[in-house]
Amino acid sequence: MFYIIGLGLSDEKDVTVRGLEAIKNCARVYLEAYTSILMVQKDRLEAFYGKEIILADRDTVETQSDEILHNADKEDVCLLVVGDPFGATTHTDIILRARALKIPTRVIHNASIMNAVGASGLQLYNFGQTVSLVFFTETWKPDSFYDRIKENADLGLHTLVLLDIKVKEQSDENLARGRKIYEPPRYMSIPLAVSQLIEIESIRSTGTLDPERTLAIGLSRVGGGSEDQRIVAGTLKELSEHSKEAFGEPLHSLIIVGKRLHHLEVDYAEEFSINKNTWRAVAKNVYGCTALD
Repeated sequence: MFYIIGLGLSDEKDVTVRGLEAIKNCARVYLEAYTSILMVQKDRLEAFYGKEIILADRDTVETQSDEILHNADKEDVCLLVVGDPFGATTHTDIILRARALKIPTRVIHNASIMNAVGASGLQLYNFGQTVSLVFFTETWKPDSFYDRIKENADLGLHTLVLLDIKVKEQSDENLARGRKIYEPPRYMSIPLAVSQLIEIESIRSTGTLDPERTLAIGLSRVGGGSEDQRIVAGTLKELSEHSKEAFGEPLHSLIIVGKRLHHLEVDYAEEFSINKNTWRAVAKNVYGCTALD
């Protein structure tokens, strides 16, 4: 049997009982280590699960999946995934490959940022399409995310923006020379993400991401408890000017608040706002949340 097991969002104790039982019964245990990260190191997982863990990078999962699936028709093998197994298309692909090889598969779900964003106070059924935001370079600034955010905004829906991470990435020079030398990990921060959004808004100029009239909520280490989790709300302008330390350690995510904003969402998220008066004023005067009178 080939298992894909969600680990949740925080540490080794977030695994479900069913997931832990499956891990303990597996002959080989792989940890997918590039679409997201846990807040603890591999040795903590190994100690808690009682199993040696094999790190699986992008190349292993996407181009060498036969190595992971080897003998999975005769013994139990699992791939551990931070969050929920279906949070990335990569995991769908490896299940399809297993099926093609007639290997039985089973998915064990867990919490992911896709539902944990409810910690912000925004209601999950008011979210539209989720988008990803990559690190800009001097010559590459893809802006297709803007169209998805605008589509959501036109329907009044919130947008979850997943921020880029760079793990085991090679520089252009090392890639061209075939040298297995990797850059230090990088994790996009909320201030950087907001600056990139504002930069594209200055080009598109539709008002979708007007810095002073658009509410947003930054989140970090959701599910990590009061010591690690951070939630900060405000206008895009406020978030861009706020102290970087206030956003906490990575991983970071960002929500663009949609106009179909309920007064209970405003009340709940106000607790996280940089300036409560501004938060309520924009919600009322720009978003039309008249129940705040």
